[in-house]
Amino acid sequence: MLDLAVVILAAGKGVRMNSKKQKILHAVGGAPMVAHLFEAAVAISQHPPVLVIGEGGEQIQALFGQRGQYVAQTEKLGTGHATQMAMPLLAGRASQVAVCYADMPLLRAETIRGLAERQAQTGAAVVLMSVRGTADSAFGRVVRDANGRVTEIVEAAQARQRPNSADLLAITEQNGGAYCFEGAWLWQTLPQLPPRTARDGHTEYYLTDVVEAAVRDGRLVEAILTDDPDECLGAGTRAELIAVDRAFRRRTVHYWLANGVTIIDPATTYIDPQVQIGQDTIIWPNSYLQGETVVGEDCVIGPNTILRNAFIGHRCTVEQVVVDGRTVADNTRLSDSTRD
Repeated sequence: MLDLAVVILAAGKGVRMNSKKQKILHAVGGAPMVAHLFEAAVAISQHPPVLVIGEGGEQIQALFGQRGQYVAQTEKLGTGHATQMAMPLLAGRASQVAVCYADMPLLRAETIRGLAERQAQTGAAVVLMSVRGTADSAFGRVVRDANGRVTEIVEAAQARQRPNSADLLAITEQNGGAYCFEGAWLWQTLPQLPPRTARDGHTEYYLTDVVEAAVRDGRLVEAILTDDPDECLGAGTRAELIAVDRAFRRRTVHYWLANGVTIIDPATTYIDPQVQIGQDTIIWPNSYLQGETVVGEDCVIGPNTILRNAFIGHRCTVEQVVVDGRTVADNTRLSDSTRD
Protein backbone atom coordinates (compact mmCIF):
# COMPACT_ATOMS: atom_id res chain seq x y z
CA MET A 1 0.00 0.00 0.00
CA LEU A 2 1.22 3.51 -0.81
CA ASP A 3 2.14 5.69 2.15
CA LEU A 4 1.05 8.87 0.40
CA ALA A 5 0.03 12.29 1.68
CA VAL A 6 -1.43 14.94 -0.62
CA VAL A 7 -0.74 18.68 -0.33
CA ILE A 8 -3.12 21.00 -2.18
CA LEU A 9 -1.81 24.51 -2.82
CA ALA A 10 -4.86 26.69 -2.27
CA ALA A 11 -3.51 30.05 -1.09
CA GLY A 12 -3.90 32.02 -4.33
CA LYS A 13 -6.62 34.66 -4.30
CA GLY A 14 -7.14 34.74 -8.05
CA VAL A 15 -7.58 38.49 -8.55
CA ARG A 16 -8.22 38.05 -12.30
CA MET A 17 -11.53 36.38 -11.44
CA ASN A 18 -12.70 39.78 -10.10
CA SER A 19 -14.76 38.12 -7.38
CA LYS A 20 -15.47 38.45 -3.67
CA LYS A 21 -14.47 34.82 -3.15
CA GLN A 22 -11.38 32.82 -4.00
CA LYS A 23 -11.25 31.49 -7.53
CA ILE A 24 -11.04 27.87 -6.36
CA LEU A 25 -14.47 28.20 -4.71
CA HIS A 26 -16.17 28.99 -8.01
CA ALA A 27 -18.26 26.09 -9.27
CA VAL A 28 -17.08 24.06 -12.23
CA GLY A 29 -18.26 20.62 -13.28
CA GLY A 30 -21.04 20.76 -10.68
CA ALA A 31 -18.88 21.52 -7.60
CA PRO A 32 -16.43 24.13 -6.27
CA MET A 33 -13.17 23.91 -8.20
CA VAL A 34 -11.11 22.79 -5.20
CA ALA A 35 -13.64 20.11 -4.24
CA HIS A 36 -12.80 17.95 -7.24
CA LEU A 37 -9.12 17.74 -6.32
CA PHE A 38 -9.93 17.30 -2.63
CA GLU A 39 -12.08 14.25 -3.37
CA ALA A 40 -9.38 12.85 -5.64
CA ALA A 41 -6.90 13.17 -2.76
CA VAL A 42 -9.28 11.48 -0.32
CA ALA A 43 -9.70 8.58 -2.74
CA ILE A 44 -5.99 7.70 -2.86
CA SER A 45 -4.55 8.60 0.55
CA GLN A 46 -5.11 7.38 4.08
CA HIS A 47 -3.98 10.80 5.33
CA PRO A 48 -6.40 13.76 5.31
CA PRO A 49 -5.45 16.19 2.52
CA VAL A 50 -3.37 19.16 3.63
CA LEU A 51 -4.61 22.43 2.16
CA VAL A 52 -2.23 25.38 2.16
CA ILE A 53 -4.55 28.37 2.47
CA GLY A 54 -4.18 32.13 2.43
CA GLU A 55 -6.47 35.13 2.68
CA GLY A 56 -10.08 33.96 2.71
CA GLY A 57 -9.00 30.47 3.69
CA GLU A 58 -11.78 30.20 6.25
CA GLN A 59 -14.17 29.62 3.34
CA ILE A 60 -12.15 26.56 2.35
CA GLN A 61 -12.13 25.32 5.94
CA ALA A 62 -15.90 25.73 6.08
CA LEU A 63 -16.25 23.68 2.90
CA PHE A 64 -14.30 20.62 4.09
CA GLY A 65 -14.33 20.94 7.88
CA GLN A 66 -12.53 18.19 9.76
CA ARG A 67 -12.06 16.10 6.61
CA GLY A 68 -8.97 18.18 5.80
CA GLN A 69 -5.92 19.63 7.50
CA TYR A 70 -5.06 23.30 7.04
CA VAL A 71 -1.96 25.45 7.21
CA ALA A 72 -1.69 29.14 6.35
CA GLN A 73 0.81 30.75 4.00
CA THR A 74 0.84 34.25 5.46
CA GLU A 75 3.55 35.55 3.11
CA LYS A 76 3.13 35.06 -0.62
CA LEU A 77 6.59 33.70 -1.38
CA GLY A 78 5.83 31.22 -4.14
CA THR A 79 4.93 27.57 -4.58
CA GLY A 80 8.09 26.19 -2.98
CA HIS A 81 7.47 28.23 0.15
CA ALA A 82 3.78 27.26 0.15
CA THR A 83 4.68 23.57 0.03
CA GLN A 84 7.15 24.03 2.88
CA MET A 85 4.28 25.28 5.06
CA ALA A 86 2.93 21.71 5.13
CA MET A 87 6.15 20.31 6.62
CA PRO A 88 5.10 20.54 10.31
CA LEU A 89 2.00 18.47 9.54
CA LEU A 90 3.61 15.82 7.34
CA ALA A 91 7.34 15.45 8.04
CA GLY A 92 7.94 11.92 9.31
CA ARG A 93 4.29 10.95 8.80
CA ALA A 94 4.26 9.86 5.14
CA SER A 95 7.04 8.44 2.98
CA GLN A 96 5.56 10.01 -0.17
CA VAL A 97 4.13 13.50 -0.72
CA ALA A 98 2.06 14.51 -3.74
CA VAL A 99 1.69 18.24 -4.42
CA CYS A 100 -1.07 19.62 -6.64
CA TYR A 101 -2.66 22.97 -7.42
CA ALA A 102 -6.21 23.63 -6.25
CA ASP A 103 -7.17 25.27 -9.56
CA MET A 104 -6.64 22.03 -11.53
CA PRO A 105 -10.03 20.36 -10.96
CA LEU A 106 -9.69 17.90 -13.85
CA LEU A 107 -6.67 16.14 -12.34
CA ARG A 108 -7.71 12.52 -11.76
CA ALA A 109 -7.10 10.41 -8.68
CA GLU A 110 -5.66 7.64 -10.86
CA THR A 111 -3.10 10.06 -12.31
CA ILE A 112 -1.83 11.07 -8.87
CA ARG A 113 -1.77 7.40 -7.87
CA GLY A 114 0.24 6.63 -11.00
CA LEU A 115 2.86 9.21 -10.05
CA ALA A 116 3.09 7.73 -6.56
CA GLU A 117 3.35 4.16 -7.85
CA ARG A 118 6.21 5.14 -10.17
CA GLN A 119 8.00 6.92 -7.32
CA ALA A 120 7.66 3.84 -5.12
CA GLN A 121 8.93 1.56 -7.90
CA THR A 122 11.97 3.61 -8.90
CA GLY A 123 12.86 5.47 -5.71
CA ALA A 124 12.97 8.74 -7.66
CA ALA A 125 13.24 11.95 -5.69
CA VAL A 126 10.63 13.52 -7.98
CA VAL A 127 8.04 12.13 -10.36
CA LEU A 128 6.04 14.78 -12.21
CA MET A 129 3.21 14.85 -14.71
CA SER A 130 4.07 16.32 -18.10
CA VAL A 131 1.91 17.32 -21.05
CA ARG A 132 2.41 18.15 -24.72
CA GLY A 133 2.19 21.88 -25.43
CA THR A 134 2.96 24.52 -28.03
CA ALA A 135 5.70 27.12 -28.25
CA ASP A 136 3.39 29.88 -27.00
CA SER A 137 2.35 27.95 -23.88
CA ALA A 138 2.94 29.53 -20.47
CA PHE A 139 3.84 26.14 -18.94
CA GLY A 140 7.38 25.40 -17.82
CA ARG A 141 9.54 23.33 -20.17
CA VAL A 142 10.76 19.86 -19.17
CA VAL A 143 14.43 19.82 -20.15
CA ARG A 144 16.12 16.46 -20.78
CA ASP A 145 19.75 15.62 -21.44
CA ALA A 146 21.12 13.61 -24.37
CA ASN A 147 20.21 10.39 -22.57
CA GLY A 148 16.60 11.46 -22.05
CA ARG A 149 16.95 12.14 -18.33
CA VAL A 150 15.06 15.09 -16.85
CA THR A 151 17.51 17.76 -15.73
CA GLU A 152 15.36 20.81 -14.96
CA ILE A 153 12.08 22.61 -15.44
CA VAL A 154 12.50 26.05 -16.96
CA GLU A 155 9.58 28.41 -16.50
CA ALA A 156 8.52 30.18 -19.69
CA ALA A 157 9.50 33.60 -18.33
CA GLN A 158 12.95 32.30 -17.39
CA ALA A 159 13.36 30.61 -20.78
CA ARG A 160 12.86 33.94 -22.56
CA GLN A 161 15.83 35.40 -20.67
CA ARG A 162 18.28 32.66 -21.65
CA PRO A 163 20.57 32.75 -24.71
CA ASN A 164 18.97 29.54 -26.03
CA SER A 165 15.45 30.84 -25.48
CA ALA A 166 14.17 29.75 -28.90
CA ASP A 167 15.28 26.15 -28.30
CA LEU A 168 13.79 26.08 -24.81
CA LEU A 169 10.43 27.53 -25.83
CA ALA A 170 10.23 25.03 -28.69
CA ILE A 171 10.24 22.10 -26.23
CA THR A 172 6.85 20.39 -26.47
CA GLU A 173 7.08 18.37 -23.25
CA GLN A 174 5.90 20.75 -20.55
CA ASN A 175 5.21 20.72 -16.83
CA GLY A 176 1.67 19.57 -16.06
CA GLY A 177 1.69 20.82 -12.45
CA ALA A 178 1.35 17.62 -10.39
CA TYR A 179 4.20 15.96 -8.49
CA CYS A 180 5.05 13.07 -6.19
CA PHE A 181 8.15 13.34 -4.02
CA GLU A 182 10.09 11.14 -1.69
CA GLY A 183 8.88 12.77 1.52
CA ALA A 184 12.07 12.89 3.59
CA TRP A 185 14.08 14.26 0.67
CA LEU A 186 11.45 16.93 -0.09
CA TRP A 187 11.41 18.36 3.44
CA GLN A 188 15.21 18.43 3.50
CA THR A 189 15.38 20.19 0.13
CA LEU A 190 12.68 22.86 0.32
CA PRO A 191 14.53 25.15 2.79
CA GLN A 192 17.49 25.21 0.36
CA LEU A 193 15.61 26.47 -2.71
CA PRO A 194 17.16 29.56 -4.31
CA PRO A 195 15.24 32.85 -4.29
CA ARG A 196 13.78 33.98 -7.60
CA THR A 197 12.48 37.37 -8.70
CA ALA A 198 8.82 37.21 -9.66
CA ARG A 199 7.21 39.30 -12.39
CA ASP A 200 6.11 41.93 -9.87
CA GLY A 201 9.65 42.19 -8.50
CA HIS A 202 9.25 40.43 -5.16
CA THR A 203 11.10 37.30 -4.06
CA GLU A 204 9.60 33.84 -4.53
CA TYR A 205 10.72 30.24 -4.14
CA TYR A 206 9.62 27.95 -6.97
CA LEU A 207 8.63 24.36 -6.36
CA THR A 208 9.95 23.48 -9.82
CA ASP A 209 13.49 24.23 -8.63
CA VAL A 210 13.44 20.96 -6.67
CA VAL A 211 14.07 19.18 -9.99
CA GLU A 212 17.45 20.83 -10.43
CA ALA A 213 18.20 20.17 -6.75
CA ALA A 214 17.49 16.45 -7.23
CA VAL A 215 19.84 16.30 -10.22
CA ARG A 216 22.60 17.98 -8.17
CA ASP A 217 22.03 15.37 -5.46
CA GLY A 218 22.45 12.62 -8.03
CA ARG A 219 18.82 11.56 -7.61
CA LEU A 220 16.46 10.33 -10.30
CA VAL A 221 13.76 12.63 -11.69
CA GLU A 222 11.01 11.21 -13.88
CA ALA A 223 8.29 12.80 -15.98
CA ILE A 224 5.18 10.86 -17.02
CA LEU A 225 3.26 12.21 -19.99
CA THR A 226 -0.48 12.45 -19.32
CA ASP A 227 -2.83 10.85 -21.83
CA ASP A 228 -5.46 13.53 -21.08
CA PRO A 229 -4.25 17.13 -21.60
CA ASP A 230 -7.47 18.41 -19.99
CA GLU A 231 -6.00 17.34 -16.62
CA CYS A 232 -3.63 20.29 -16.82
CA LEU A 233 -6.30 22.92 -17.43
CA GLY A 234 -6.51 25.63 -14.78
CA ALA A 235 -8.99 28.44 -14.35
CA GLY A 236 -7.67 31.85 -13.34
CA THR A 237 -10.33 33.89 -15.16
CA ARG A 238 -14.03 33.47 -15.82
CA ALA A 239 -13.28 32.79 -19.48
CA GLU A 240 -10.91 29.98 -18.47
CA LEU A 241 -13.60 28.70 -16.12
CA ILE A 242 -15.87 28.18 -19.13
CA ALA A 243 -13.16 26.17 -20.90
CA VAL A 244 -12.66 23.97 -17.83
CA ASP A 245 -16.40 23.42 -17.46
CA ARG A 246 -16.61 22.33 -21.09
CA ALA A 247 -13.80 19.87 -20.50
CA PHE A 248 -15.71 18.44 -17.54
CA ARG A 249 -18.77 17.99 -19.71
CA ARG A 250 -16.72 16.25 -22.40
CA ARG A 251 -15.33 13.84 -19.85
CA THR A 252 -18.72 13.15 -18.29
CA VAL A 253 -20.44 12.65 -21.64
CA HIS A 254 -17.74 10.25 -22.84
CA TYR A 255 -18.11 8.25 -19.62
CA TRP A 256 -21.86 7.81 -20.01
CA LEU A 257 -21.63 7.07 -23.74
CA ALA A 258 -19.22 4.25 -22.86
CA ASN A 259 -21.61 2.98 -20.19
CA GLY A 260 -24.74 2.43 -22.20
CA VAL A 261 -26.40 5.86 -22.25
CA THR A 262 -27.38 7.63 -25.48
CA ILE A 263 -26.80 11.39 -25.52
CA ILE A 264 -28.28 13.01 -28.60
CA ASP A 265 -26.38 16.31 -28.41
CA PRO A 266 -23.40 16.33 -26.00
CA ALA A 267 -22.86 20.07 -26.55
CA THR A 268 -26.20 20.92 -24.92
CA THR A 269 -26.30 18.23 -22.22
CA TYR A 270 -25.13 18.99 -18.68
CA ILE A 271 -24.53 16.11 -16.23
CA ASP A 272 -23.10 16.69 -12.75
CA PRO A 273 -20.47 14.25 -11.45
CA GLN A 274 -22.68 12.65 -8.76
CA VAL A 275 -25.51 11.81 -11.16
CA GLN A 276 -26.32 8.15 -11.85
CA ILE A 277 -27.94 7.00 -15.11
CA GLY A 278 -29.29 3.56 -15.99
CA GLN A 279 -28.50 1.54 -19.10
CA ASP A 280 -30.29 2.32 -22.38
CA THR A 281 -31.55 5.68 -21.22
CA ILE A 282 -31.72 8.38 -23.91
CA ILE A 283 -31.00 12.03 -23.12
CA TRP A 284 -32.24 14.65 -25.55
CA PRO A 285 -30.80 18.18 -26.02
CA ASN A 286 -31.00 21.00 -23.48
CA SER A 287 -31.16 18.62 -20.53
CA TYR A 288 -29.59 19.35 -17.14
CA LEU A 289 -29.05 16.49 -14.67
CA GLN A 290 -27.90 18.13 -11.46
CA GLY A 291 -26.87 17.29 -7.91
CA GLU A 292 -27.44 13.69 -6.82
CA THR A 293 -30.04 12.87 -9.44
CA VAL A 294 -30.64 9.17 -10.18
CA VAL A 295 -32.19 8.07 -13.48
CA GLY A 296 -33.27 4.48 -14.02
CA GLU A 297 -32.93 2.24 -17.06
CA ASP A 298 -34.74 2.63 -20.38
CA CYS A 299 -35.77 6.23 -19.74
CA VAL A 300 -36.17 9.15 -22.12
CA ILE A 301 -35.04 12.46 -20.64
CA GLY A 302 -35.66 15.74 -22.42
CA PRO A 303 -35.54 17.77 -24.45
CA ASN A 304 -35.58 20.98 -22.37
CA THR A 305 -35.57 19.24 -18.98
CA ILE A 306 -33.98 19.94 -15.60
CA LEU A 307 -33.60 17.15 -13.05
CA ARG A 308 -32.27 18.43 -9.74
CA ASN A 309 -31.68 15.93 -6.92
CA ALA A 310 -34.45 13.85 -8.45
CA PHE A 311 -35.06 10.10 -8.44
CA ILE A 312 -36.46 8.86 -11.75
CA GLY A 313 -37.61 5.23 -11.93
CA HIS A 314 -37.20 2.79 -14.82
CA ARG A 315 -38.87 3.23 -18.21
CA CYS A 316 -39.90 6.85 -17.58
CA THR A 317 -40.32 9.64 -20.10
CA VAL A 318 -39.57 13.08 -18.67
CA GLU A 319 -39.64 15.99 -21.09
CA GLN A 320 -39.85 19.79 -20.95
CA VAL A 321 -40.22 19.94 -17.15
CA VAL A 322 -38.28 20.78 -14.01
CA VAL A 323 -38.17 17.97 -11.45
CA ASP A 324 -36.64 19.25 -8.22
CA GLY A 325 -36.19 16.86 -5.28
CA ARG A 326 -39.03 14.59 -6.37
CA THR A 327 -39.37 10.84 -6.91
CA VAL A 328 -40.93 9.71 -10.18
CA ALA A 329 -42.25 6.13 -10.15
CA ASP A 330 -41.44 3.49 -12.76
CA ASN A 331 -43.29 3.71 -16.09
CA THR A 332 -44.30 7.35 -15.58
CA ARG A 333 -44.69 9.83 -18.43
CA LEU A 334 -44.06 13.37 -17.23
CA SER A 335 -44.16 16.34 -19.60
CA ASP A 336 -45.21 19.96 -19.68
CA SER A 337 -48.74 18.89 -20.59
CA THR A 338 -49.02 16.34 -17.71
CA ARG A 339 -47.65 18.37 -14.79
CA ASP A 340 -49.86 18.63 -11.72
